[in-house]
Amino acid sequence: MGKVISITLCTVFLAFLIAGVSSQSASNVRATYHYYNPAQNGWDLNAVSAFCSTWDAGKPLAWRQKYGWTAFCGPVGPRGQAACGKCLRVTNTRTGAQVTARIVDQCSNGGLDLDYEGVFRPLDTDGNGYNQGHLIVNYNFVDCGDYTN
Repeated sequence: MGKVISITLCTVFLAFLIAGVSSQSASNVRATYHYYNPAQNGWDLNAVSAFCSTWDAGKPLAWRQKYGWTAFCGPVGPRGQAACGKCLRVTNTRTGAQVTARIVDQCSNGGLDLDYEGVFRPLDTDGNGYNQGHLIVNYNFVDCGDYTN
């Protein structure tokens, strides 16, 4: 009986741990923009000197094109290599516009540095972010849906 309780407790703990990791989020984060220009650079992480190119430059083109790119240095979430390739659902707090972005780089502004064309501009539906030079966003880590068979 004691073994069953131990296994059950371990399973419950593991479920909470997984739920906690997948529900990482932050509110009212400053998001600036960066001109990665992935399409013009052939979706090549090496060409834009992205931090994550060491690990992700060899990923299939479809993987690199799937989402707009962002640098991540937000207040909540993994750092360095552990953040590479993960996806964020980013919401403009002013307009409610949402975009999914893939982390390809790191930054030091304490928030996000969004690719202008692929992420920042679609979020900045009223132009206020461009005029200010930044947006205030919420983000949460989401599953990228990168399943391979």
